[in-house]
Amino acid sequence: MNTKFLSALTATAAATALFSAAAPAQAATFGTGGISFATNTSVKFSFRETHGMNQSSLGIYSVNDSIASLVAPLFAESKKSDNGPLNEWRGTLGNAVKGPGEVVFTFLANQIYTLGLDSGSQGIVYSTSGLNRKERQQAVFGPESLADELTLESTSRFQAAGNFTNGLSNLFGGGALISFDDRGNGDDKDFQDFTVSAEAVPEPMTMTGLALGLGGLVAARRRRGSKTAS
Repeated sequence: MNTKFLSALTATAAATALFSAAAPAQAATFGTGGISFATNTSVKFSFRETHGMNQSSLGIYSVNDSIASLVAPLFAESKKSDNGPLNEWRGTLGNAVKGPGEVVFTFLANQIYTLGLDSGSQGIVYSTSGLNRKERQQAVFGPESLADELTLESTSRFQAAGNFTNGLSNLFGGGALISFDDRGNGDDKDFQDFTVSAEAVPEPMTMTGLALGLGGLVAARRRRGSKTAS
């Protein structure tokens, strides 16, 4: 195989891989308007921390006719916090939250999903605002830097919540931060009760894509060879 042909094949393989990785970002939603993708899309969720007196669990729900049904648990607190009220009832992995700190879930194409935070007596709040009581925003989506804007002061409010409703570009570009308010403490809207990050898992280049690219290059080389011979 000559150098030019090998270079062309490498470029085709790279283009195929790039297309495969970028495709789920098209015709997709990942925010307070819902979660859906045009193709099957795998997302890695990583636990960050919790705050608040409620013992909560986070899961993925499918949505059909505005009814949310749990399809996969993500993370759950085994107790309310690491050390009672210290650090605003902070809960961390390995203490208040047991099990693996990362979970990969594959969202099926054209199915609508939402994230749901079940806080026991406080009920369930969803990342999709339209599913919540009075369609209230109970989750924020944004870049990793959003963590710096989430207050840990129970007497404060996270004023910029309405600016963080879409995490799609972050999902495919380094990671999105998602944080919930569970309606506790008088519905304080601090959006730091349960925080996770999410990042799309790149799809491996398929052998089909590689074969198509290789076939096209072989055909083009044969045509060039035929012209030279004639």
